[in-house]
Amino acid sequence: MWGEYEPSRTLFFWFPGSVRVEISSARREEFPKPGKPIYHWATIQEDLRRRDFTANAMAISLNEGSFGLLLDPLNGMADLETRHLRLVSPYGFIEDPSRLLRATRLKSRLSWELDERTQTRYENAKNENMIDSIPAHLKGYELEEIGHEEDGLRALKALEAEGWMKHIFPSWTSSKVDVHGLENLQENYYQLIMQGVHPDLSAGQMELLTAKMQPKDIASLKKTFVRPGFVEQWNHLEAGAKEFAKILTGKEANTPSAAWKLFASYQPESVLWLAHTGKGAAIQGKFKNFFTVWPEAKQKIPLALMLEMRITPELERYDELLNELFFHLMDGKLQTDEEMRAFLEPYSPPAPPPPVTIRRSRKKAAEPKIKTEKITDDEIDDEHPHGHDLDLDSDDLDDADDEDSDGERLKPAKSVSAAAAKSTATAKVQPAQAKPAAPPKQPEKPVKAVKKEASKPAAKAAPVKAVPAKKTAAKATHAAPAKKAVPPKKATKKPAPKPSKKAPAKKTVKPAAKAAAKPAKSVKSAAKKKR
Repeated sequence: MWGEYEPSRTLFFWFPGSVRVEISSARREEFPKPGKPIYHWATIQEDLRRRDFTANAMAISLNEGSFGLLLDPLNGMADLETRHLRLVSPYGFIEDPSRLLRATRLKSRLSWELDERTQTRYENAKNENMIDSIPAHLKGYELEEIGHEEDGLRALKALEAEGWMKHIFPSWTSSKVDVHGLENLQENYYQLIMQGVHPDLSAGQMELLTAKMQPKDIASLKKTFVRPGFVEQWNHLEAGAKEFAKILTGKEANTPSAAWKLFASYQPESVLWLAHTGKGAAIQGKFKNFFTVWPEAKQKIPLALMLEMRITPELERYDELLNELFFHLMDGKLQTDEEMRAFLEPYSPPAPPPPVTIRRSRKKAAEPKIKTEKITDDEIDDEHPHGHDLDLDSDDLDDADDEDSDGERLKPAKSVSAAAAKSTATAKVQPAQAKPAAPPKQPEKPVKAVKKEASKPAAKAAPVKAVPAKKTAAKATHAAPAKKAVPPKKATKKPAPKPSKKAPAKKTVKPAAKAAAKPAKSVKSAAKKKR
């Protein structure tokens, strides 16, 4: 903590890296006289309405139910967009004259402008010399803020141009500033920022802004500051730089990596001031290497090799590995790819197992089932376009049934019954009580058998038609019970192809069948007479 101001319950904190924080209680202010506030503790809404400018009258809610909600009761966001400074209260410059100094400082820092009404009130307060009513606490606060500006010289010149420095501290002018030293300090400041070192510029800048002032004036200036911690930091600049110079030129920093670690871990303000004031080839050489030479080792980090060895940012110690690799490269310990690979090997994770591809096994081929040969109507039509000529008369089939009952079987019937068994897929099985349906078309194999018998004399071919069709169909169903008989599909009519060489034999089949049927009738009548 750098300091506090009890009347307004304000605490001043400083954190490494130029982070300054002010914490104060929410309050409401009354001004019975200019520059003489009376504080009343209030809510955040009332605190926002007592601020200086609308751009500073915004807040972020920290409550659980509205965390992150922007509180902007005076529309300060619009003034941020238009880059204007607008007073919250019409009497802002009269009640608190320090706002005249703050308006000038913010204008020089941000390059903003006062809005029309605020500019008019500014001029009125300036002409009435309201600056003389500024309290001592706020005067020292504004003087200290000059040193905390990023460009303190510009802020000092702006206050001097408005005539405010004559009222708050006449002995401090822009002519007392070491301009060349200030430029060198800012150059070193940005160099350190680039290498990851973040010093607070305020103390060193204040030393150069008051470089040509008398010691007694500097002492009186320090007494006006509201942050005693800042004064102590300012006073410790020279001693801190000397201590750091002693360590930097000693054995603790004899290697580039050790010197780098020292630069990165030591108090940044002392490092900055030594970079500005340090003399001697050893110190200047170390700073030159730190700014320009040693950072080149970062370009030599083998990122491609690390990726090849599966060393990625997802590893737990990746940042630590990069630092160690950087330091080894800086010290010249890793020169070749083999050395780098050997150094990275302990950090390389094991290779992942090959991906497992699950292949579905093919289904085992089903065991061959004995199926009856199916001959479709289309195949019959293709081979025998005139197959309708092979139909037998129903009378002939009835006679064949009677002969079968007498036990008379002929040898050609075996081939006919075997052929009929294969044609069960196209034959329709009728119940026993039902009347016999129209005889189905004969399959391919029985036709061939008939063709062979037809080529012989009529007397020998007569027994061929004595085979009962119904019985053969019944036997076929017993021979192949594996599948249920399916009713034959209606044959689609197709254009008849050209007749083959066997076409004349088809024509002789039907007359032979009829001729063979006549002796069957005589045999039937003879059997009846015997009974």
